[in-house]
Amino acid sequence: MPELPDIELYLSALRPRVVGQVLKEVRLASPFLLRSVDPPLEEVVGKRVIDLNRLGKRLVFVLEEDLFIVLHLMIAGRLRWKAVQAKIPGRVGLAAFDFSGGTLIVTEASKKKRAALYFCRGAEALDAHDSGGIEPLEIDFKAFCNALTEHNHTVKRGLTDPRIFSGIGNAYSDEILHRAKLSPLIWTQRLGEEQLRRLYDATREVLQQWVTRLQEQNGEEFPEKVTAFRPEMAAHGKYGEPCPVCGDPIQRIVFADRETNYCATCQTGGKLLADRSLSRLLKGDWPRSLEELESQGPKPL
Repeated sequence: MPELPDIELYLSALRPRVVGQVLKEVRLASPFLLRSVDPPLEEVVGKRVIDLNRLGKRLVFVLEEDLFIVLHLMIAGRLRWKAVQAKIPGRVGLAAFDFSGGTLIVTEASKKKRAALYFCRGAEALDAHDSGGIEPLEIDFKAFCNALTEHNHTVKRGLTDPRIFSGIGNAYSDEILHRAKLSPLIWTQRLGEEQLRRLYDATREVLQQWVTRLQEQNGEEFPEKVTAFRPEMAAHGKYGEPCPVCGDPIQRIVFADRETNYCATCQTGGKLLADRSLSRLLKGDWPRSLEELESQGPKPL
């Protein structure tokens, strides 16, 4: 699932291509992509793109006349920039947004079509798509601690819950926890001040470094390979490979459809975390699917 650094990469590539441009046509290849009925599709066509923003893991196209297009790529959704009026790929193509300088194509390499597109009118309608999580790169230490410890979750869940923090998912939470030298299963309300400080610093460092790294790697080209698995990552997707800090093999725990990678030496004092332990600890704390976590209601009171 594209996370904060990946969405920021898409935004940096899209802004010079579509801001100021008129959306000439929207072609839908999948009836399951569009999840809204008002305003109708015809109302966004012909409108100029004023700006592009990020709302959690969603891309927001700000149009004239207080209209918005909200696109959630979910797990397998990706964007491609092609020539004007480019054909939508047959198997994975979901939609095309046609501009005078090119066509933005939405694809999803999965049989389960989970990506979602919404058209909305007005700030209040746009706010309905906000899960309520705070921006991890825009808060101070106190606000970070308050958000993380307001409810008692495993720290892995706390980081990835969109109602708590905006834009952090499975991949970058693994990287953050590895940088902070913390177990993914430690409970948030048991974290000491020094551990919270390490986690706060690691969250900001990892996310900002990856935002910068991806944009530098990509340059002015449109990103063709947005992935949760990158060779420079320390832990995520590195099961069995040597930890870049201590050299011991990266371990994993699996729960539902999610794999968590960690270094036992650096993060858990040498203790291996068994899958059954994760299941026992997370019975009521962790949704059984990424979709369930992403689609949960407003932030808990």
